[in-house]
Amino acid sequence: MLIPLAFIVVIAVADFLAPTSVHLGPLLVVAPALTASFGGPVMTGLIATVAVVAQVLVDALHGGVGGLNHQVQIASLLAVSSLVVVFRYLRDRHARQLIQVRSVSETAQRVILRPLPRGIGPLRIASMYLAATAEARIGGDLYAAARTAGGTRLLIGDVRGKGLASVSDAAVLLCAFREASHRHSTLPKLVAYLEGSVCRNLAELAETNTESSERFVTAAIIEIPDAEPVVHVIDCGHPPPLLLRRGEVSALEPHQTGPPLGLGELGAGEYIPQAFTFEPGDILLLYTDGVVEARDGSGAFYPLAERLPAWAGQDPEALVRLLHEDLVGHVGGNLNDDAAAIVVQRLPTGPLGRAPGPAVSPSAVTLSDAGPAGRRPRRPGRG
Repeated sequence: MLIPLAFIVVIAVADFLAPTSVHLGPLLVVAPALTASFGGPVMTGLIATVAVVAQVLVDALHGGVGGLNHQVQIASLLAVSSLVVVFRYLRDRHARQLIQVRSVSETAQRVILRPLPRGIGPLRIASMYLAATAEARIGGDLYAAARTAGGTRLLIGDVRGKGLASVSDAAVLLCAFREASHRHSTLPKLVAYLEGSVCRNLAELAETNTESSERFVTAAIIEIPDAEPVVHVIDCGHPPPLLLRRGEVSALEPHQTGPPLGLGELGAGEYIPQAFTFEPGDILLLYTDGVVEARDGSGAFYPLAERLPAWAGQDPEALVRLLHEDLVGHVGGNLNDDAAAIVVQRLPTGPLGRAPGPAVSPSAVTLSDAGPAGRRPRRPGRG
């Protein structure tokens, strides 16, 4: 409070020493306005009261407060100071409401997006979720992990659209994945079950929501066996995972991709997994389009594939932290879309067996060679 009080003293003394034809009293409103930037309504009101008292004293020393000019100055200072106090009160009330909203959304995030364990079998995992708005900590981006008898299954996806509808769709898919991962022995059967779950949910919503027919979920579902140096990938219209190996980045883009989940007959097709080599020490990065489509002030996309080689040798937790800081810095702290990512590293666990089928080497084309994220053209209407 010393700063606004010092302003009051300086302005009051200057006004007293100035000629009677010079009026510096109106500058006293600077004190309560400055206080409102860091203090609450009570502190702002106290400083405003001191400023009004100082104005009255200066006017009294200049010949009394009976003159019209002095009365107008005092009334103006009192009115503006009152407005500053009122707006400070409204700001504090809005801040309290925002804290409540964030608390509810954070609770929902912990329930729907469960924190991933740091270690699953021979894998070390770290995850990141960034919401596009300050009021909501969760949106349509989703991820999950499930431990099976012989390996680990991971899901990352992005629901078309925003708001509560997208959160509902994400919850349906996550619950279905966590349950079905332990019931279906093969990856194609698992993805087919997820497709059916999303379609059934959208069909139920269609009775009350006419826009449900335009909703779908892009997803990448992967399976990492414990005893084989491979990763099996099924891509349902999602950006392909990235593999970081000895400082080189490559995209794990299957030759055949499936349609997004939830399209029903429009996207009817067979889900075919493809195997890629995934050796001890390799790092796998799964992400949503909010990462690679984030733009800076000049409109340039975030160059994810170009940044990853510089972070080679980092563990998943450190890599996620670097990605978080770099992405936020790229967009200037203002994301236009939710962003999520999972970093997976295979740890050395002794000799690994050979894959039963031939593992396909990752594509040599990096994302920077194929436009933003090296991904396929977006489907019309994609959120």
